[in-house]
Amino acid sequence: MIAILGTGKMGEALLSGLLRAGVEPGEIMVTARREERAQALRDRYAVRVVSNIEAAQTADTLILAVKPQDMGTLLAEVGSQVPAGRLVISVAAGITTSFVESRLSDEVPVVRVMSNTPVLVDEAMSVISAGAHASEIHLKQAEDLLKPVGKVLRIPESQQDAATALSGSGPAYFFYLVEAMVDAGILLGMPRAAALDMVTQSIVGAAIMLRDSGEHPVILREAVTSPAGTTISAIAELERHSVRAAFLAAIEAARDRSRELASG
Repeated sequence: MIAILGTGKMGEALLSGLLRAGVEPGEIMVTARREERAQALRDRYAVRVVSNIEAAQTADTLILAVKPQDMGTLLAEVGSQVPAGRLVISVAAGITTSFVESRLSDEVPVVRVMSNTPVLVDEAMSVISAGAHASEIHLKQAEDLLKPVGKVLRIPESQQDAATALSGSGPAYFFYLVEAMVDAGILLGMPRAAALDMVTQSIVGAAIMLRDSGEHPVILREAVTSPAGTTISAIAELERHSVRAAFLAAIEAARDRSRELASG
């Protein structure tokens, strides 16, 4: 039995992904703060909505999907109710395995996960790290839960805040870029729908090329960049506006915020 404690946006994304992967609704229980939210989950997914205490006491695997600022309150409520040997998976940004472990019974295995919203289309990037009591078996269990909804990568926990900034928040950077490129198309006289189609397909095609070709992004970019051509003119303008430096600073700021969330 799998329990998702805190079925907000990421919790619901993981829930829908597990169901698409073939997990039966009867094998999943979820928790929700508000009754209207609980009823919506029942109607949409046919899963059982239970209290945090019941989930902690009965599920074999607990997925903690509350907001980082709510994790302490949740663990204060359920920490003593989780039996030894149960697997606890935390998907809250910035929350360390030691933070979770210190609020659970002795030697409960904890795996920290950072996933992202493309879990909704089975294209998530999930990075996982083992806590002090998590073994290879527990990492494999976490991987088996996440692989049907995307790619899974093991990293040291010291890199989790960077992963949060890079891939956890990553989709938002691309949506921001798409928005800017569509606005540019409109400025150049394109209808919004046509501009969105062109930009979306360009990004999808470029992403597939990058994933499947094995080439470094510099090589792929250079293949589009002819001497004295249109692309190099655009690249020069991006460099003039320090877009590369802005991305470095933005992702570093996201990393720092992840650390702040961990410290409360």
